[in-house]
Amino acid sequence: MSIVDRRIFKSQVAIKTAFIELMSEKNFDQITIQDIADKANVGRRTIYSHYMDKYDLLDKLIEEHINELRKLCEASTELSFTNALLIWFEYFESHYSFFSTMLADKGAPFFRSSFLELVIEEVKNEVDVNEGKNQGLSKDVIIQFFGVAIVGIVESYFTNGIPVPPQVLAEQVGIVLERNL
Repeated sequence: MSIVDRRIFKSQVAIKTAFIELMSEKNFDQITIQDIADKANVGRRTIYSHYMDKYDLLDKLIEEHINELRKLCEASTELSFTNALLIWFEYFESHYSFFSTMLADKGAPFFRSSFLELVIEEVKNEVDVNEGKNQGLSKDVIIQFFGVAIVGIVESYFTNGIPVPPQVLAEQVGIVLERNL
């Protein structure tokens, strides 16, 4: 990585970090590019060289994390629900400020819908309504039910502080999924 690439990377990290911190402090609509620039210790021009505006910055941040979660899903297709969820919860923990901000009251509704879409996409492959315990049930109902449930558990983890470690939560949610899908 060249010196210029490192500077660009450092600027982008500073901008993203500052933006997430600002979102945890105040409403998205109240955040200005100048606020982000001041908090990141960069010039407004630097922000505009990477992002069109704060909406573009938010979209890119969300896209980055959704893509990373998607990669984690792809890498864990052979794992049990519990082990796959543990990888997710470890990722959530390592990016706690982003997820807690996105899932808080002041967060971005677009993130929640993108996250739900990803979860539904992943659950869809696990549902069999042709035989077994879900035979004859509506696949769409089952997918929606577990998609919303998983997103709800993650939201509660960040907004209400579920008092169990990620390993325990992943294990318990994994068991519920194993029993029902």
